Amino acid sequence: MEVIEQVYDILLAAAVIVLALLIIVSMVRSVLGPGIADRIIAVNMTGTMIIMIIAILSVYLDENYLVDVCLIYAMLSFLGVVVLCKVYTGVYLQHKKMKADLDAIDDNLKHQSEGQEDRLCKKEEGDI
Repeated sequence: MEVIEQVYDILLAAAVIVLALLIIVSMVRSVLGPGIADRIIAVNMTGTMIIMIIAILSVYLDENYLVDVCLIYAMLSFLGVVVLCKVYTGVYLQHKKMKADLDAIDDNLKHQSEGQEDRLCKKEEGDI
């Protein structure tokens, strides 16, 4: 029975080490990007792996209160990702609206300059 407990402890420790390495990789991805959506997904992955580590520690240390901590952290992580997505969506829509407004202003300026060129051409023809 003692051999099974040692193997079990080694397996749990190995799982925590692997998850820690994956958290480091995920943090690198969240810093490097390339896009904001990739960063949000990397932050969500990091939170999920931390939740898994807390759950493993709960079994390893035989402490039931860590499961409660795990659940609270899961809710906070979920809310954080939802807020980040909401902010990203708002910034994206604001940028899209601003670009559309600038395009409309640019089109108006082109039409005004074309009208002025037409008036100048008619004026020059009348002078000749």
